[in-house]
Amino acid sequence: MSEARVEPNARVTVRAPAKINLHLGVGSPRADGFHPLATVYQAVGLYDDVTVTEAPDWSVGLTSPVDGVPLDDDNIAIRSGRALVAHHGLDLAARITIAKGIPVMGGMAGGSADAAATLLALDRLWDLQTSDEDLLRIAGELGSDVPFALVGGTALGTGRGEVVTPVPDSTSVWWVVVLSDQGLSTPEVYRRFDLLAPDAEAEPSLPQALLDALAEGYTDEVGALLHNDLWAAARDLRPDLVDVEAQLRVLGPDGVLLSGSGPTLLMLHDDVEEARNAVAELTERGLRCTIAPGPVAGAHVVTYA
Repeated sequence: MSEARVEPNARVTVRAPAKINLHLGVGSPRADGFHPLATVYQAVGLYDDVTVTEAPDWSVGLTSPVDGVPLDDDNIAIRSGRALVAHHGLDLAARITIAKGIPVMGGMAGGSADAAATLLALDRLWDLQTSDEDLLRIAGELGSDVPFALVGGTALGTGRGEVVTPVPDSTSVWWVVVLSDQGLSTPEVYRRFDLLAPDAEAEPSLPQALLDALAEGYTDEVGALLHNDLWAAARDLRPDLVDVEAQLRVLGPDGVLLSGSGPTLLMLHDDVEEARNAVAELTERGLRCTIAPGPVAGAHVVTYA
């Protein structure tokens, strides 16, 4: 059993990035209901900040109201904290405060970022010195995208996405992130995928050409190789996305991509001024968008006081 050590009134803030999937290959459902994935993750510069302080009971709050984020034990940040203290055999609790900068239900793994940030923040708060291996294992039990939020950068994801292997990435790019006022449920998108792709292969293939282009830093080739098996399901549920995607392609980016299970759409640029010009044009058309660099680091401590 570990012994927690915490300074009086100590607080820790950890920043964790959004993720996108440069490639998302989806196989047919496994016996446990999960889909096998072959995905290439990239962490991008949209962040959630998670601040933790020791408390008599578990609780979670937001710095500003956000629809779609539970504020009870269903919140993945609380589940993350409980999993960490259970791993160490401790009876501790914390107040978790989340500042959301990652779109909710946008296919960018904001909840997974919160879970990863909570693991790292509480480990630092209580000086638990949990090994990287154990943190990744706990993260994988919490959700498929949580381990990558810890790792960051660019990585290959296999299994159901929780087996993360960093890969060489010589690119430095800018993503125009086009937001939607209406979210998409990840389980619903996967159910629609199963209906539309009943003959999906059992194990999706690894995207070797994309991995090679990333290693060489060929942004134009990366753009041409962007792929998401969930695009057909997302646009079937949200036909309006087809028109938005067409508007993005007309602007001539290096690539256009659905982020994860959607509905967020992405434009790839290797020049920040081109990205800014695209944002200005899309904003004039009434679309909500922002810019995010990639790749960026995974979850990291920003404040310890």
